[in-house]
Amino acid sequence: MNFCSQCGDKVRFAIPEGDDRPRYLCDVCGTIHYQNPRIVAGTLPVSGSKVLLCKRAIAPRKGYWTLPAGYMENAESTQQAAVRETREEACAEVELANLYTLIDLPHINQVYMIFRAELVGGFSAGPESTEVALFEEHEIPWDELAFMTIERTLRHFYADRPLNAFPLHISMVTPEDRERYFGSA
Repeated sequence: MNFCSQCGDKVRFAIPEGDDRPRYLCDVCGTIHYQNPRIVAGTLPVSGSKVLLCKRAIAPRKGYWTLPAGYMENAESTQQAAVRETREEACAEVELANLYTLIDLPHINQVYMIFRAELVGGFSAGPESTEVALFEEHEIPWDELAFMTIERTLRHFYADRPLNAFPLHISMVTPEDRERYFGSA
């Protein structure tokens, strides 16, 4: 950030008085520009013994498989965001169950919130997907998943399914985890 969105003057990056971390500050109008993590909300849509995955039509990770998820918009709840993203990416309607995975990615300022959901009706590729399909566990394209958060959610699901108990799983992806998953690319 170079300029204040309130008055247009130059900003500086410093720790405001009484704060503990650097922020963009405008000395002209006094605005402190807070930047907060982005919430990625989505679903783990299930139909019988199958899970619905979408092949990404957009960057990042174009051509890789993911659960329907995306950035939460202002003025919507996390549940509304999860349902909207499922509708946008998979043209699918779902009935939400519980919040299933909450995964922090502090190094890229994101929080993933994935809800278990029951697929209701049909599905097709939306504008952000080239393909949408249902997969049995043995059919999951594990080496073609877009993000570590998606793999982690699926692994929890398949471990929990035989017990028919689906507790909330809270975890964090570190830069080291990310490096192991993506390699040096």
